Amino acid sequence: MTVGGVRRVGERALLVELPGTAEVAALYGWLRERQEAGELGEVDELVPAARTVLLDGVADVPAVAALLRTARPRAAATAGGPLVEVPTVYDGADPLWGVSEEAAVRIHTEPEYVVAFCGFAPGFGYLTGLPERYGVPRRDTPRSSVPAGSVALAGPYTGAYPSPSPGGWQLIGRTALALWDPVREPAALLTPGVRVRFTAERA
Repeated sequence: MTVGGVRRVGERALLVELPGTAEVAALYGWLRERQEAGELGEVDELVPAARTVLLDGVADVPAVAALLRTARPRAAATAGGPLVEVPTVYDGADPLWGVSEEAAVRIHTEPEYVVAFCGFAPGFGYLTGLPERYGVPRRDTPRSSVPAGSVALAGPYTGAYPSPSPGGWQLIGRTALALWDPVREPAALLTPGVRVRFTAERA
């Protein structure tokens, strides 16, 4: 995979534009490896998104931009982050996939997920890993309030609401895990690169 679309953003940041989340994951993993090896110099933060990676607080912008333009991250790079298990009570209100409840639980708990990026609300991770055929659309009418801990689906992503908020994702279950805790370091339980396993739990 060749990296293109490297743009300077302000005085000390670079934005890399990519085709999709698979390429973002590959570049993010590659950058983490370079950072750990001391090859990036001073970079305060790496921020992946759906189709971009932001490098913020870059000390030597021209040197890092040149490195990015010659980067060849592996498109199939796998996440090497820690594994977090998310015990989930599968009692979601939204019908999914036209299968039995037992089959829906099996479909959702089978894959290992990876946090591709965070957004929407503090601690909200966008998880990839659900097979493409199980992608579901957002609700036509968002709920005015979704309870904290709600596990939900939208498009290719799985997510869990860290706090009560409006939301248009399809609800599949709920977890009691503290997904966002300002006094914890890091405050977000699910950060980019973290691997996730959902496990079925009785209510």
